[in-house]
Amino acid sequence: MKKKLQVSSAILLASMVLLTACSSTTNESASNGSTPVKLSFWTFNELHQKFFESMATSWNKAHPDQQVAIEATTFPYDDSHNKLLVALQSGTGGPDMADIEISKIGNYLKGDVQLAPLNDIVEPEKGNLVMSRLDNYAKDGKYYGIDYHVGAQVIYYNKEILDKAGVNADDIKTWDDYERAGKQVLEKTGKPMATVETTDQWSYWPMVVQHGSDFLDKSGNVTLGDQANADVLTYLQKLVKEKVAVAAPGGFHHAEEYYGFMNKGGAASVWMPMWYMGRFTDYMPDLKGKIIIKPMPVFKQGEMRSSGMGGTGTVITKQSKNQDLAKKFLSYAKLSKEGNIQIWSQLGFDPIRSDVWSDPALKADNKFTSYFGKNLWDVLISVKGEIAPTNVKERTPAVSDYIKTKAMFQALNDMKDPKQVLSDAVKNIK
Repeated sequence: MKKKLQVSSAILLASMVLLTACSSTTNESASNGSTPVKLSFWTFNELHQKFFESMATSWNKAHPDQQVAIEATTFPYDDSHNKLLVALQSGTGGPDMADIEISKIGNYLKGDVQLAPLNDIVEPEKGNLVMSRLDNYAKDGKYYGIDYHVGAQVIYYNKEILDKAGVNADDIKTWDDYERAGKQVLEKTGKPMATVETTDQWSYWPMVVQHGSDFLDKSGNVTLGDQANADVLTYLQKLVKEKVAVAAPGGFHHAEEYYGFMNKGGAASVWMPMWYMGRFTDYMPDLKGKIIIKPMPVFKQGEMRSSGMGGTGTVITKQSKNQDLAKKFLSYAKLSKEGNIQIWSQLGFDPIRSDVWSDPALKADNKFTSYFGKNLWDVLISVKGEIAPTNVKERTPAVSDYIKTKAMFQALNDMKDPKQVLSDAVKNIK
């Protein structure tokens, strides 16, 4: 859900979407004799836009008397969030629905929240949902956003490289095991075991959460400087010093340079959430059939082997004049069993409804099963009770920005003392 999937020309896309909406949902509803209700939707991810347009078509077929016409626009990441924030603060110009990326949601939950509570559609489904993913978009007992996925953290191994080095991924249970395997891979193949981000947080944050800590505590206090956080950053720095890991080309795991590097077999593994599968299929086609997915290693026995990472919550603004219909449609698209199956089939995301993880539909042939094999869901099911939740609060945007722009680069590129890097971060954030 990152910048490589954004569209640079919002105006052109908006006009294309409007024409599409008119030709699909509007014409279809006209044949049913009902006038469609227009629901505007802002996002920063073109795939999210396509998903909602697809779900509108399905909705209209199932609800001939409650037709919707989705008017969707994809903006660049920062533009999307800034434009929405300005609209909500000014009280005018906002959409009916919008996507808010998880590290930005704290900006929208301050003061008088201008988003519609979604409890009436969330609470009836609580028994089927991974609720930690809804808690990320909640405040004072009210749910304001619905995520696309669990974002379960996993590790992707290039089995071809591991085989050449004589390493079995199933033998890697701890981060000490991982380091030893990495040294063997480096010695036998000359390739690094891993890549780490220096301008983003996905190499660091999941390991911190698995290790029992977080950037913030449950009350929103900054805990970035805690010993567990320092231990993880020190470990990452050690891997880089040993050349077991290298800085990701381009600085992060969504850079064009990085995709090219990995596509050519540049490193033996990368740890990212399950939603990263789509990056492999779309940008690293030459690795098809070579990548295996495994649970994350742990620092010590008893720690959770995964964590819920990343995410984008779809919200409904208080400016919407059709909140009831928007809620019904949003529930259909992202809370229903049918919608969650489509989230997997279309987007390759691990759905927030855990009752669909074992559904046969998730083993049906698609580009993801073709690339990774049909047993990829076995990994998610095996860590179902070990997905550590994150504390996403009002200060999350500030902490996230500092990690991305300063801390990771200082520790993993400039090789500054990890404790000092985090100490400086805490001082600046507070």
